[in-house]
Amino acid sequence: MEPRAGAASSTPAAAGGVAKALAKGAAKVPAPRSALFRSTAFRLTLLYMGVFAIFAAFALGYVAWNARSLIEDQIRQTIDAEITGLSEQFRQGGIRRLVTVIEQRARGPGASLYLVTTPFGERLAGNVEQVPVGLLDRAGESEIPFSRNGEEQPAARPAVAIVRVYLLPAGFRVLVGRDASERDRLRAVVRRAGGWSLGVVLVLGVLGGFVIARRILKRVDAMSATTLSIMSSDLKDRLPLAGNGDELDRLAGNLNTMLDRITVLMGGIRQVSDTIAHDLKTPLTRLRNRAEEALRPTATPEDMRRALEGVTDDADNLIRVFNALLMIARLEAGQAREVMAPFDASAAAEGVAELYEALAEEAGASFTCAIAPGITAHGNRELVGQALSNMIDNALKYGSPAAGGAPTIAFGIARDGANVVFSVSDHGPGIPPDQHSRALARFGRLDSSRSQPGFGLGLSLVRAVAQIHDGTLDLKDNAPGLSVVLSIPAARASGEPDGR
Repeated sequence: MEPRAGAASSTPAAAGGVAKALAKGAAKVPAPRSALFRSTAFRLTLLYMGVFAIFAAFALGYVAWNARSLIEDQIRQTIDAEITGLSEQFRQGGIRRLVTVIEQRARGPGASLYLVTTPFGERLAGNVEQVPVGLLDRAGESEIPFSRNGEEQPAARPAVAIVRVYLLPAGFRVLVGRDASERDRLRAVVRRAGGWSLGVVLVLGVLGGFVIARRILKRVDAMSATTLSIMSSDLKDRLPLAGNGDELDRLAGNLNTMLDRITVLMGGIRQVSDTIAHDLKTPLTRLRNRAEEALRPTATPEDMRRALEGVTDDADNLIRVFNALLMIARLEAGQAREVMAPFDASAAAEGVAELYEALAEEAGASFTCAIAPGITAHGNRELVGQALSNMIDNALKYGSPAAGGAPTIAFGIARDGANVVFSVSDHGPGIPPDQHSRALARFGRLDSSRSQPGFGLGLSLVRAVAQIHDGTLDLKDNAPGLSVVLSIPAARASGEPDGR
């Protein structure tokens, strides 16, 4: 298998057809509209704002509930302290002293409420004008509307107090309480604060959603415009990047990488189409001429036999070409990855070496091997064997020194860290560094190799094998000559870290 030449020029007709198809597809895509308020960014902003508002409402409610509980606890503690003091006054001076103390306290400023009644409900002392009917008939705590002596309470929102009723000996009743207006005022303050806060959140959320959606839509519109341009201009343009590394930048970068890959594949298709049209024209023409030669009226049976044998050889060569193309296409599509497994690379190399030792001896070439034993690689043994055969066959064809004589070929395999390295070296004319990419391209043949039989698929197949194994293929100067180096991952032993 011979070195490869560069990619052939793209076929204008094919390129024009692709451009027309892309332009037709682009015409079907509607022009982008900045539907701002229907954009995903705006809706997500509103959604986040709604979620935040709900959490804020819960937080404010939790704070208000805790503050209310704290105030009520303070009120109850104050009532308990009042009751304790009044109980002490009752024990010391009886009902008369209790009434006197309550009268004094009732005339003072503050939020405390007092009321002492007879067993029949007659008011003896206090600052409470009236209480709900039946409240004084039972001991315990209650929350009631009330009015102070001499004060008029609005009927719509009467004052509310927390009170506790105690029954004294001889049937006297004592009510001690405290105005709960502070608690209600706190609730009103929290409600107003919550309303204003939610209003501000709503306004800021709408404005923020507008700004964010507008900024994102501006980038999306730019990407959409570039996409339409790409679809109608032969994949030359690329999506713009903002350079901030956000998700849109990552998406655009991945799409650009995909476009690069598509461009390479389309270039390969154009190159293959163009090369088939040119390089396969000669063997097809030769096949047709031999068939015509067999059909000549003057042809003897021996002439017909020779012509048909030539037709068969040409057909076999063409079949081999298309088989190689199919194998390269399958390898580039990754169809062989599922059959990867550890295999004895040393044994595989020895098998290939035994085959080519005989072929080299027949050709008068010098063939030496340096195969390290016990090397295990991870991959497909058949594909690696095919690649090694192509590398050695390429050296046999083109490894002859420039001054003449038989080729000198050195074949070796060694372990290099986490990789297995196969190398085939010769002392032929070699390949200039600026021609390496041409030598590895499909149907690529250097001018110096045109006199040799072949189609330029040997090293291209080796490169495809390297790619399917996540390995590398390098062409190096052997001073003089060429050294082809194939590197694939080695099989890892149990517990061995991956060194790749």
